Amino acid sequence: MKAVIIEDEVSIIDAVNVAFEFRWPDMSLLAAKNGKEGVALVRKEAPDIVILDINLPDISGFQVLKDIREFSSVPVIILTVRADDSDILRGLEAGADDYIVKPFNYLNLLARIKAVLRRTEKTSLKENNTIISSRLKIDFVNQKVRADNRLVELTPVEYHLLVLLAKNKGKVVPYDRITEEIWGKDFSGETENIRSFIQRLRKKLQDVPPHMIVNKYGSGYVFKN
Repeated sequence: MKAVIIEDEVSIIDAVNVAFEFRWPDMSLLAAKNGKEGVALVRKEAPDIVILDINLPDISGFQVLKDIREFSSVPVIILTVRADDSDILRGLEAGADDYIVKPFNYLNLLARIKAVLRRTEKTSLKENNTIISSRLKIDFVNQKVRADNRLVELTPVEYHLLVLLAKNKGKVVPYDRITEEIWGKDFSGETENIRSFIQRLRKKLQDVPPHMIVNKYGSGYVFKN
């Protein structure tokens, strides 16, 4: 397997590389020290995962993430000192799969990477196209979504969230399960963050007022139609 880290601090690149060498020798690490080189490296190498800093010397990590999402759905973990809820939400809304704040534990980083990869694999099952409802169709092989026969562009997080709800059709998926399965056990985001993603998902599916994804107040969300 192959990982790309986009990070300007050599000490962090070296530490992540050592962590892989000792704990995950099958994972090779490629590094870029600025955003533009990082985007080019991801495009060239097509890695299995990207570790991305936000504070880069040339362009913002948010712009790097946006550029990557224009040509790849590779899982991206943001690794940064910026711990504001607004930055976390911005990163996840832009298509990041996880958000880790520095300083961090390297064993925890490896665990979070494995969790993201497992999640990605689980929602990329080699199944036939599946009609979830009369209005919604999910192509699990190509990770494509159609609502009312209209192709819907979703970020990776939005796609994983929709699949989680759709595969539990008719059942309430609690807030804590959504948080754990989409972002991992260690994610510190609030229920308000989940609500923001649901609102964006409903808007893209043209499910306003909501009929497909319904809130069960105080409990979670249920996919109904």
